Amino acid sequence: MPFSLPAGGRLAALALTFAVTLSALGGTAATASADATVFGPLPPRNPATAGNGTAGMHGDSASSDTTPYPGPGTGKIAYSRTALASACPTIVVGADGYVVTLCTTIFGQTPTVHLLDPASGADLASLPLPKGSLFGGVYSYLDNKDRLVAVDGNSNLVRIGHHRTGGGTGWALTVDQSTPLAGAVPAGDSIVGLSPAWNGKVWFATTGGVIGTADTDTGTVRTLATGEGVQNSISTVPGHTAVATDHALYLLSEAPDGTPVIDWRAPYDRGPARKPGQLSWGTGATPSFFGPGDGTEYVTITDNAAPHEKLLVYRVDGGPTPICSTPVLTQYANSGTEDAVIASGRSVFVTNTYGYPYPALPAGAPASRPASANFDGGLSRVDVNAEGTGCTVVWNSSVKSAALPRLSVADGKIYTVSVTGPTGSAGLNTFASYHHAVLDPATGAQLTSSFLGIGLVYNPLQMTGTTGPDGTLYQGTETGVVRITKG
Repeated sequence: MPFSLPAGGRLAALALTFAVTLSALGGTAATASADATVFGPLPPRNPATAGNGTAGMHGDSASSDTTPYPGPGTGKIAYSRTALASACPTIVVGADGYVVTLCTTIFGQTPTVHLLDPASGADLASLPLPKGSLFGGVYSYLDNKDRLVAVDGNSNLVRIGHHRTGGGTGWALTVDQSTPLAGAVPAGDSIVGLSPAWNGKVWFATTGGVIGTADTDTGTVRTLATGEGVQNSISTVPGHTAVATDHALYLLSEAPDGTPVIDWRAPYDRGPARKPGQLSWGTGATPSFFGPGDGTEYVTITDNAAPHEKLLVYRVDGGPTPICSTPVLTQYANSGTEDAVIASGRSVFVTNTYGYPYPALPAGAPASRPASANFDGGLSRVDVNAEGTGCTVVWNSSVKSAALPRLSVADGKIYTVSVTGPTGSAGLNTFASYHHAVLDPATGAQLTSSFLGIGLVYNPLQMTGTTGPDGTLYQGTETGVVRITKG
């Protein structure tokens, strides 16, 4: 999901059986296949990134929103908060275990990189970057040398490393490499999405619909223009890159000189207008690759159809006709999402953000229709059939997820932050209660809910959490990072 910076202030463990939980949550479950609780495989690890699950906002370059690591589980938890006076949408963990987060300050809207101590969550070092657009540089990733790859406000593609200082007593964040991209970005445009190819080049997309590749060793940049807007990140698997504009899903590859080549373009229903709870008019989802074979057979997004959005699933090698176009979150009068989906094996999980009151919008965002709506939350699970010819809704759940959930294929649980209480714009920042929530992906049942806090301090703004190899979950919020471990 794109993250929007706050404009102002905001800030009971419960174990239920399957039957009681579905009744309490309003969930409905279809009969699942014998392997319904087996998810994966993980997509192939990109050799240019850190390990799957910890390399980027959506876990990996395929944007599967899965992790190979078990989370804190359903027992007692312990948690602490690192106050950074910033919203922190990207949290990554390197091979050395150190946590790197890209945040944007509440006051001044300055993108800032922080290095956090994995043992305590303490802020060890920070590095402000030149300020650009609200979304510029948000979608960054960690490379295979534990350097954060991002774009600064001057359209420089930078690799930021963390290094010991003072004889090993301190830390510093430094720009270790910088590649200018300004010549490839039209005036007034900005880069929104980044993802590396398997050959080491970096794919990027701008809000104005320019798609390009950059060779950071030679400085060579190649582009094509779509003429359509982009507000979400992009995804890469071996030989393929997926970009969702506000009109269509593109699957691309590279010409020998690195120029992007359109393999196919699939237009989708962008709906009559931007929906409340979305940041742009069109899909709110980053494309996600998934599949039961090698994790790359399918690519999926949501559209913006009214009154209910649809999940669209395509065969990567099958061209622009979807194998299914399935309405989701139909337990409500309306649905829409600003979150990427979870995609693993033959299953896709879609989160409803319709009505979610973001505190700020991108420049030029059109008015929503209607102007506002109640935030109902909820999730749907959709499975692709074994033949790869259609999809079925397995369950609907009314869990009010205030974060983009993450599926652990290690412990078979979905982790998110749920919200109770008033969920209007003022309520989310004042009296709403936020909970570490664990869901059963087989049924949609909420397994546990552990209270975290109230108001703006704990509001996750539909951002996703990242689980480290030790099982620690790091959740970005409107004002910093919450560190959650087993109690």
